[in-house]
Amino acid sequence: MIDKTVPGCDVAVGDVFDGATVMIGGFGEAGSPIELIHALIDQGATDLTVVNNNTGSGEVGLAALIKAGRVSRMICSYPRTVNSTVFPELYRAGRTELELVPQGTLAERIRAGGAGIPAFYTPTSVGTPLEEGKERRSFAGREYVLEYGLTADFALIKCRAADRHGNLVYNKTARNFGPIMATAADTTIVQTTEIVDPGGIDPESVVTPGIFVDAVVLVPDPTHESELVAKGVSYP
Repeated sequence: MIDKTVPGCDVAVGDVFDGATVMIGGFGEAGSPIELIHALIDQGATDLTVVNNNTGSGEVGLAALIKAGRVSRMICSYPRTVNSTVFPELYRAGRTELELVPQGTLAERIRAGGAGIPAFYTPTSVGTPLEEGKERRSFAGREYVLEYGLTADFALIKCRAADRHGNLVYNKTARNFGPIMATAADTTIVQTTEIVDPGGIDPESVVTPGIFVDAVVLVPDPTHESELVAKGVSYP
């Protein structure tokens, strides 16, 4: 079996290229792979399309990646939250694009992409501006809008523990989009607080099987986004 551990976040994100589509896990702070995101800022890839639930907080993590001018397009559900100031300003200035997707639809588009399903119909967004330009069909007397599955070149996710083969378990709700993003990306990069030997995770407890994971990097004491935001930290 392949040992998928790598020595550092810089090595893990080294192959991310300009123009890539990158899925980034996290529901606000929960599950956000901040160390991987900061390593991506240092790495320098630009013109990225990023898929995430929101657009980050303060000036760290995803918000810092956006502030650095590396993100040309966001696909997300919540472009503006209580601590998000970077993206709204850049969006109003016309410096980045936005594809707004209802949260349930976003999750299903990612899941569908990972399952090889090219498109599906959903009643969400019928009769709203988000329907514009999309195909509509009626099933059993109800209207539905066609949505396309989402895939990515890379996924950056965070887990609680991994083995050297890339089998993952998460910390409760911090799993959020991680498992489906891992299936929908060509290359999945994971930061974990613990690496165990093969067999150290009960097979019945594995959430993301190693077949979906390409690189695992140990971050034993991950940064908490809310603490950095509270301190007014700006990365880099």
